[in-house]
Amino acid sequence: MPPPGKETGIGRDSASPIAAIGVLSLGLLLPLGAGPLTDRAVALLTSSVEGQTKTITLVRNGQAEPVRTRAVTVKELLSEQNIERASDDALDVDPSSPLADGETISYRAAVPVTLVLDGKTQTVQTSADTVGEVLAQQKVVFDFHDRVMPAAPTSVSADDTIRVNHISSWVERVTKPVAPPTEHLISFKLAVGRVKVMKNGTPGEREISYRVTRQSQRDQAPRHVIIGSRIVRKPQPRVIAAGIGDYSSLAAFAQRGIDGTIKLAKDAISMVATAYTANCDGCSGTTASGQHAGHGIVAVDPRVIPLGSHLYIPGYGQAIAGDTGGAIHGNRVDLGFNSDSDAMQFGRRSVTVYVLHP
Repeated sequence: MPPPGKETGIGRDSASPIAAIGVLSLGLLLPLGAGPLTDRAVALLTSSVEGQTKTITLVRNGQAEPVRTRAVTVKELLSEQNIERASDDALDVDPSSPLADGETISYRAAVPVTLVLDGKTQTVQTSADTVGEVLAQQKVVFDFHDRVMPAAPTSVSADDTIRVNHISSWVERVTKPVAPPTEHLISFKLAVGRVKVMKNGTPGEREISYRVTRQSQRDQAPRHVIIGSRIVRKPQPRVIAAGIGDYSSLAAFAQRGIDGTIKLAKDAISMVATAYTANCDGCSGTTASGQHAGHGIVAVDPRVIPLGSHLYIPGYGQAIAGDTGGAIHGNRVDLGFNSDSDAMQFGRRSVTVYVLHP
């Protein structure tokens, strides 16, 4: 007798006669040197040895159920289950493919669905699971602007109604940033020519409304027409202080006139300043605004600084744009003085003219 544990004869494995037959069958069916079997092939061979009985999971119209069957192909399984497959029915495998033990087969019968497309009604047979899939099958193109009822992810049942209204025009709102304006301060505390940023400012936000019209061909870009605009967040200004210091004896007058150290200015304009008095040749003593010529009344080009504007000019003080002159064009300003000596002392120089807020 062979030593214990050395029995290798197939006929001696009384605990698994089917497995022994399976090994013999595989030996007969497979040529020597053949590659490893796929899981499906092993399942098919095993099921054929075990009386051709398999357990299949059949998902019918979304409902899963285990089925014991001797069918060899998917088509035979459907026949066993009294399923007559129509051309519109959905099946996830080829009906002629062989069945493998443990396989899952999905089948969905087509149902009638009413499709109302832009007011036109038609009935379609569909095996789609959702509204979106039905519309894809019917080649109905839509996007989020269009009205689809029920919504695209909704499940579909027999005799459901799907409505699609294509929208060709709508209002679209877009927000865009608004750059902060710049405001100027004049300061006696800063040296002449020194500039200091007091506030950085923050941008605002503008909402622009467009009427969007879709082209007849949906692959073409729609047309946008502005129909409205409004500020939804006001920008905060950037504030810059410019030093005017104390570089002339007239700065004291300016300090008293402004009655403070800092005043807000609309604009800061670089100009060339000259001086005049009411006693100049050809001068009448009355300005273009009807005021008496003298200190505080200056001549400007009205295209640059409107008449009547309140100004501050370093080294001169507060002033009103109250006169014009034949030689005063562009960034030129002619400063009125009460005496010829003051006018001569000022002479001609470059200045920054601050147009003050009222």
